[in-house]
Amino acid sequence: MQLTKLLHIQNPIIQGSMARISTPALVVAVSEAGGLGVLTTTGATANSLQQNLKTIRAATKKPFGVNLMLQQPNIAELLPVLQADPVPVVFTSAGNPAPFMKELLALGTKVIPVVPNVKIAKKMAALGASAIVAEGLESGGHIGTETTMALVPQVVAAVTIPVIAAGGIGTAAGVKAAFALGAVGVQVGTAFLAAEETPIHNNYKQLVIQADDNGTVVTGTGGNQVRSLKNALTEILLATTDPARFEQLSQGSLQRAIDGDVDRGSFMAGQIAGAINEIRPTKAIVIELAKGVPTIIEDLF
Repeated sequence: MQLTKLLHIQNPIIQGSMARISTPALVVAVSEAGGLGVLTTTGATANSLQQNLKTIRAATKKPFGVNLMLQQPNIAELLPVLQADPVPVVFTSAGNPAPFMKELLALGTKVIPVVPNVKIAKKMAALGASAIVAEGLESGGHIGTETTMALVPQVVAAVTIPVIAAGGIGTAAGVKAAFALGAVGVQVGTAFLAAEETPIHNNYKQLVIQADDNGTVVTGTGGNQVRSLKNALTEILLATTDPARFEQLSQGSLQRAIDGDVDRGSFMAGQIAGAINEIRPTKAIVIELAKGVPTIIEDLF
């Protein structure tokens, strides 16, 4: 099924949720531009989530999504909000949505898990997921171990539900490549860091558009690896072997980045940052990405 039909959107372009960044202003801008804006719930309370939903609905009649990072400590507080006031789409990450998937689906909400490998993709499809986001390690923030190029076609072959490609996609050419791999849409985060409507300090946006192809680095170990733009903090983190010290340095680093602290902030961004060269309106970004969407299958070749 085409993603546009499944989600009732004009373009199969999904704005990836970014912790503390994809707030109502960006969500509305993306949805109004014909894509699907996705609200972050990181740091949200039940009251703030209710207010954010109210703000979005007052500003747009277009579909939008909400991301639930399932390992956040107050997830039990947030779920009832989405059950009492259903949203068009819920994206899940960092956890198992099985306990509430059926209920959300019964409410008419599409549930789309973000997965890093084929094994989890199969499990989510078996649970009844509406679609899958297959995210490669090129993405910003917390990453898996498989590249987008390798992961997407394997997930496409393993499940019968729609697959959305994510990780390292931020140009029209990248969108076209994702469709050639079998995806029916893309999820994009880093490109929207350079959107005029994105509520981050200009220092963050400047670091994104100034980055080159070697501008990001992965810090952390095991299942807690994070990709971000290189700066003084990443150098210190790479040299830190004490887990307690690493945690201390990381605490609050994302908010410091949002506030523009170029030395002590964790400026999460994907490898595609090297191809993002200017700050533009969200609408212009969506229009440019949509140029890579094939109109017919022959357009891929």
